Amino acid sequence: MLEITLSPETHGSPDYAELRAMGIDPAVLIDFSVNTNPFGPSPRALAAFQSTNPACYPDREALDLRAALAQLNGVKTENVIAGNGAAELVWLVACALLEPGNTALVIGPSFGEYRRAACAAGARVSELRAKPPSFDLDLDEIVTHIRAERPRLVFLCNPNNPTGLHLPDPDVRRIAEACAPGTLVLDEAYRSFVTRSPFGPPPTGNTLILRSMTKDFALAGLRLGYAIGTPQMVRAMRAIQPPWSVSGPAQAAGLAALGDLDYLHYTLECTRQSARALREGLSALGASVLPAATHYLLIDVGTAAYWRKALLAEGCLVRDCASFGLPQYVRVGARLPEQNEYLLTAWPDRKPTGSSRDLSW
Repeated sequence: MLEITLSPETHGSPDYAELRAMGIDPAVLIDFSVNTNPFGPSPRALAAFQSTNPACYPDREALDLRAALAQLNGVKTENVIAGNGAAELVWLVACALLEPGNTALVIGPSFGEYRRAACAAGARVSELRAKPPSFDLDLDEIVTHIRAERPRLVFLCNPNNPTGLHLPDPDVRRIAEACAPGTLVLDEAYRSFVTRSPFGPPPTGNTLILRSMTKDFALAGLRLGYAIGTPQMVRAMRAIQPPWSVSGPAQAAGLAALGDLDYLHYTLECTRQSARALREGLSALGASVLPAATHYLLIDVGTAAYWRKALLAEGCLVRDCASFGLPQYVRVGARLPEQNEYLLTAWPDRKPTGSSRDLSW
């Protein structure tokens, strides 16, 4: 029997036990550790969520939601699978398409669940890591490596988390073509924040796209995502997906959000403006902010754990990037303008004092 030991992966969002130990009220904490739309979900989505009957089982096929997503992405319903967030879909694709002994390649540094899911499926996992300070990807090196190693799956996050770098479509297509006959798993959880369009079909037949409605549509608490691939890929994933994986409230809110795209585009533009202002403010304070196309920023602070603790004492939670293998960096997601301003006032100059400010702003 194959024995696999997996350690839990660190992600953004508050650790409530830690907050309790520090005496910090989660209600007044400003969470810069997440990369979601800071302006929140569509009012239509909220109304749809509130109107669902929790006593009723949801549609186990999520047919209406999948049909709406298929139409918006220019594919057929059989090409779409809905999931309990993109994280579930990462595990489904790994378990559906990998066999023990297969090779999976992660183009990193990136989301830790790729490695964990592939290891759980019994695959051998390798990683090609972009290097600081720019974290630019060497496309020729990637293509050469893929052709030499012939991995069954290649995980590529674009735009990438946590670096915020975005590969243009021709580069993605070149990587996908090099993967054949293997599969490129293209994680586009942050696509909307850089391309102004949340939709579109896979670039090649051997590409499986992952999208997270928890990010751009601000439905993190409901857990909602979807994947687009060939009917064969989708059938294989659905065959192992737990029943009723997508709740009734999530399906209802997702459908309503898809019907209110004007709100989505408006809030995405507001988020871009907020991110630009935050970048400028942090740079003016002397912070080493890396260039990025996204609304989240990777910042070289020297010792991320120390910086995170200092800001947490001020009521601001940032992402310690040690779990990405980047212990000298923090990641900061843009929030509402007034929240960004508070972060700028709390940002340590040289040596954080750790003294708590009044958090009742």
